[in-house]
Amino acid sequence: MNFCTLFDINHLSRGLLLYESLVQSSVNNFKFYVIAFDKETYQILLQLNLNQLIPVKLDDFENKELLSVKKSRTSAEYCWTSTPWAIKYSIEKFDLDHCIYVDADLYFYKDPSIILNELDFNDSVLITEHDYSKKYDQTEKSGKYCVQFMYFKNDKKGLNALNWWAKKCIEWCYNRHEDGKFGDQKYIEKFPILFDGVHILNKKNQALAPWNIQKHINNDFSDVPVFFHFHGVRYMEQNRFFLGYYRLNKNVLKKFYIEYLFRLKNSDFFINRKEVNFSRFEKLKINIKNLFANLIINVDSKNC
Repeated sequence: MNFCTLFDINHLSRGLLLYESLVQSSVNNFKFYVIAFDKETYQILLQLNLNQLIPVKLDDFENKELLSVKKSRTSAEYCWTSTPWAIKYSIEKFDLDHCIYVDADLYFYKDPSIILNELDFNDSVLITEHDYSKKYDQTEKSGKYCVQFMYFKNDKKGLNALNWWAKKCIEWCYNRHEDGKFGDQKYIEKFPILFDGVHILNKKNQALAPWNIQKHINNDFSDVPVFFHFHGVRYMEQNRFFLGYYRLNKNVLKKFYIEYLFRLKNSDFFINRKEVNFSRFEKLKINIKNLFANLIINVDSKNC
């Protein structure tokens, strides 16, 4: 399996945990191509010398199309604009027969091939739905589908969809809602309409996130999903963490968030081996705070 993603120093801890989860969950060998969006991230990834991770320098990745719009986009918008281009670059530069884009804040609990097993011979693209719970349904504005996990085969059908998406993101990719568009995400709604070979993930319970976990609130999660999307986790002042704008019950926090944030706190395991300078690295330490649930979790003790 071939994966790609992109992140800067502020998401390095998440990216390293994503890689760790792939190592632990993947039955098959994989390659993980990371577009490093600043020099420090690239240097750290080089020093870590992780076996299955290939860092890519931003200067090597950027092309004239991306550079032509870079100044007109915020940093977040530029990352969104770059997403399909990261997939294109990985396929073309490393001569891959397929590439799977994954957001840096995903964490895998099972082998990703469980998702890919839904594909048949005629499928060249796989997309996943947000699958919003009723309370948090943002389909109209943010789109039915989520960029989080996307598979593209290096064939005519896969490249037709990918190249169209990349072109559209150059034309318009902003953090606002305009004429049925929003960032890089609303474009995906056109995939099943415009292109052949597009598969929509059937096993929605294998792709969980804070906006759909409410559908599974009574689940004991003895059967974990393939991945959980830890969207919205942010470091705050005084060693506290904001978990996002979605209400999460204790069962969800105990099953997913406590362990994830405990691992974030200890993600320097990778980096300290190489004695990397942590001057700007996002150190994640003691407490998590869910502002909307008024719940404090102590990561050190894993107590709620």
